[in-house]
Amino acid sequence: MMHPKTEVRFVDPTIGYGVFATQDIPRGTIVYVRDCLEAAFAAHAANRLVAANASGKTVYADESGVHIVSRDNARYVNHRCDANVMATAYGFEIAVRDIWKGQEVCEEYGLFDLGRDIPLNCGCTRCRKALHPDDMERHHSAWDGLVRDALDRVPDVHQPLMTFLDAEAKHRLRAYLCGEEPYRSVTALRRRGVAVPNAVPPDNLKPAPFGFNG
Repeated sequence: MMHPKTEVRFVDPTIGYGVFATQDIPRGTIVYVRDCLEAAFAAHAANRLVAANASGKTVYADESGVHIVSRDNARYVNHRCDANVMATAYGFEIAVRDIWKGQEVCEEYGLFDLGRDIPLNCGCTRCRKALHPDDMERHHSAWDGLVRDALDRVPDVHQPLMTFLDAEAKHRLRAYLCGEEPYRSVTALRRRGVAVPNAVPPDNLKPAPFGFNG
């Protein structure tokens, strides 16, 4: 589920559509939450979905190897190497920079298991020119720094998506903010296994019968 103060706009013929803030969204705001209405697919079905859709986060693999099909505005969020939103190991994505009204909401695709090299031309001064499967290993320290700073601001900003976090995510976030548990690095987003091979039959595109945690 995407932050309610966003909308989809056409960017240009090359990029297509993107997501833009309709009001200021301060750093530390939860911008996206995985919810039970999004579809989860096993690998064979997801591969066909990738071929049928534009590249990007429309279909991505979570840490359990299950492929997630984003719904609502979330499927249109583009990548930038100086992203203002990043995924966390707490089941949500967070604004790691202030996002001003009218600014595009962009995230770091290197945090998702896209499983292949993808050319980049995001136009920012930090553009890496390509996504690689080992980006997590190379960049996680810098990404963790941005995420930790943003998490520390969570109690101080309005959180319209907080109510949609599941109980486990809320517990982990609260435990970190209270100093009861250490920070969970973004490296926890690495794929830990593969999707159950028979969860979706080869010619059946029905959602896999399990949630985002496998």
